[in-house]
This record gives sequence, structure tokens and C-alpha cells, in this order.
Amino acid sequence: MEIAKGVEILELKIEAFGTRTVLNPVLVWDENSAILIDCGMPGQLGDIRSAMEQAGVSLERLTGVVITHQDLDHIGSLPALLKEVGKTIPVYAHELDKPYIEGALPLIKTDPKRMSKEQWEALPEPARAFYANPPSASVDKILSHGEELPVCGGIEILHTPGHTPGHISLYLHKTKTMIAGDSMVCVNGTLFGPVEQTTPDMATAKESIKKYLDYDIDHIVCYHGGLVDKGVKEQLLEVAVNWKSVSSGKF
Repeated sequence: MEIAKGVEILELKIEAFGTRTVLNPVLVWDENSAILIDCGMPGQLGDIRSAMEQAGVSLERLTGVVITHQDLDHIGSLPALLKEVGKTIPVYAHELDKPYIEGALPLIKTDPKRMSKEQWEALPEPARAFYANPPSASVDKILSHGEELPVCGGIEILHTPGHTPGHISLYLHKTKTMIAGDSMVCVNGTLFGPVEQTTPDMATAKESIKKYLDYDIDHIVCYHGGLVDKGVKEQLLEVAVNWKSVSSGKF
């Protein structure tokens, strides 16, 4: 789905662990740069390549990958992508999620050691394999709050923790687009706060969303639920002030 020239929401359909869902990485590009934001689940490299080609950008054109946070459905195909792209490209992330993405620490939400025996045994076998040996890749460049990447009209970084300690969002100045990662979700065009079940620090997550109020936003892209482009300012204010969130769900 194209938001504007040089900004495409990729749609990665997946059925995993009994759940069907669509993940929404974002591709941002211009004449000199092509940045992929998040990388889907393990095994989705072919889907990423196809979605990029439909947008008119080959995988080989990538000049960088930004990971909004450490969760499995965001880092899943990162190692395969880096191997396939045919050249060395930098991976960007926040310093607080860096050790998890690199595999120095187990992913916070899928660490087998944090699960009871019953929880572990209740998981499907493919899930156990991913949780026990999650994908990992080196983070080459650390992104900090307020930093701006001087590509594609300017990409500003916001540190928006809560869903994970190092969760980041990205504001595209040229198109007034906020890429929200998992800090919020969209359900049929309606904006909500993050899923409580998968957000360890909801108090911090609430404070993070208030940071968006300082920006002039025409589009919000949620990794789960996709594009919000109707009544954006009103919807954002409703979430930030009155805190509309969901306790759980299949996104």
C-alpha cells in the first residue's frame, strides 16, 4: 500500500501458531537510499522481496534496515535478508534493544527461562524452536531520541519505550508519517494503544504515546493493523489522553 511517492506499507501475510495475521513493515526510498523498517517473521524473506518488487524497489537496492524493537516478528527475517542482499548494509536500532537483537540476551517476551513448564509445553513445536534459538544479527548503528537520519526527506527517531525498553518510532518529515511500530495498533482504521498482553510496561507505554502529540501527523502506520489516515489527530488525542487500548487480540 503506497502512502506517498517513496513510502510503501508492505503487507506480509502469515499464519503462525494457529493465528492468521498481516505484518506491516515499511519501505522508504528516494534516488539514493532505500530503508526497510522491520523484517517480519522467520521465513518471510521471499514475501519481503516480492512486496518490495511490487513497489518497484529491488532487495539489492537496500541501503539500510531499521529495527523498531526486538520482538520475533520484527527481527525474524533480518539475518536471511542481510545474507541475501549481496552487500554490507547497516542495521539500525536503539541501544537498549541492541543486545537482544544481537543475541547477547534472550528476547524478553519469548525467553524459555521465564516460562513455566506448563507454558513451554503448551507451545507448538515450531514456536519452541524459534523461542529457543531466535534469529539474531549485529546492530551497526545506534539510534537515539531526537536523532534524524538525513535520507528520504529526513527520518526523525523517537524513543517510545514500554512495549520493549528500546522501542523506537520514526517520523517521516516529508510525508508527515509516523511509523509507530507496536506502540499502538489499528483495528479497522481505529487507533488503539498497544496490546496489554504483550506490553510489559504499560505505564511507560502511555507516556511514550504522548510524545506523538508534538508532531504534525497526517498518517500513522501500525505494524499490526496498518494505516490510519482518517481523523488522525483526533484519534491520537483520544488514545494519548483517554487511553483506548486492547487487552489482547489477533493482530
